[in-house]
Amino acid sequence: MAKYGKSSQASVKRAMHKMKEGTLKSGKSKKTVSSRKQAIAIGLSEARKKGAKVPRKAA
Repeated sequence: MAKYGKSSQASVKRAMHKMKEGTLKSGKSKKTVSSRKQAIAIGLSEARKKGAKVPRKAA
C-alpha cells in the first residue's frame, strides 16, 4: 500500500520546481529555500494542510 497520495506527490513536485526557480520561501522569515530536504518538507506540510494522504510527522 502506498504511503503518499497522488495529491501529496503533486504538492512536493510543485515545491521542488519553485525551489529550483528560486521562488520558494519558508515560514515567517520568508527566506529563500536552498535545501532539497527543506523543499520536500514544505511540500508535504502544504499537502497535509489540504488533507492529502501523508504519514504523520516523526516525533
